[in-house]
Amino acid sequence: MPKNVDIGVIGGTGIYTLIDNPETIDMSNNENKPSDIFMVGTISNRTVAFLPRYGNKHTIPPHMVPYKSNIDAFVRLGVTRLIGITAVGSLRTDYKPGDFVFTDQFINMTSGRKDTFFDRSPVTHVSTAFPYCSELRSVAAKSATRLGLNYHESGTVVVVNGPRFSTKAESKFFSKIGSDIISMTQYPEVALAKERTMCYLNISVVTDYDIGLDDVVAGEGGPVSSDDVQKMFEESIVNIKKLISDIIANIPTNRGCICEKALEGAEINQD
Repeated sequence: MPKNVDIGVIGGTGIYTLIDNPETIDMSNNENKPSDIFMVGTISNRTVAFLPRYGNKHTIPPHMVPYKSNIDAFVRLGVTRLIGITAVGSLRTDYKPGDFVFTDQFINMTSGRKDTFFDRSPVTHVSTAFPYCSELRSVAAKSATRLGLNYHESGTVVVVNGPRFSTKAESKFFSKIGSDIISMTQYPEVALAKERTMCYLNISVVTDYDIGLDDVVAGEGGPVSSDDVQKMFEESIVNIKKLISDIIANIPTNRGCICEKALEGAEINQD
């Protein structure tokens, strides 16, 4: 098993081409089967482990992604910083297709997902008040500025179960409760990473205006299709690769955030 794999990336298969000197590693065991095999190599001279969230052939729907197994495998590889890449719909006119969002809050609207490692004694309550790593978000914002990319340093994502897209009424509701973007995958991935004291950075790529905005975005609203999302994501892949390379090159060697202290005071004292 490779040593010093501190950084992980999870997202679309297009990221494979970023990795130098890659080798494949199967992290499956009797208890856990991740989405696919891992690709481990170097990006910007840092050792990185990459996993395609939906499988190499994109065969896993969002509500069936083995989130716990994926995070567990990253932990076993030694990863303490995880970068998650997601395609999202916009719930605001100023979050435009092609923009990047470094999410800082989520609203969970999923159901039935295995979303905790603490489902037995000792009872443990992990705070997700600030679920995303502030240090990595700062690094990402500086990278995006250097590269001249359009980005938002913060954003609240509402996470829906999928695989269907929202109704117009749901979309409008999500906007009204304070959501900026909509995703099918960020939860429970970020919460599970927090439970394993990992730093988690989300890079959301806005691919479309959600259906609830069709009254205010003339000519650009309307129902979205999977083809629309995939096309916009593919158009953004060059910038995604540049951004990831620059972020990884500038991640500090030592962590200067509070993420590694996520379990302090979380366990119920049974004495």
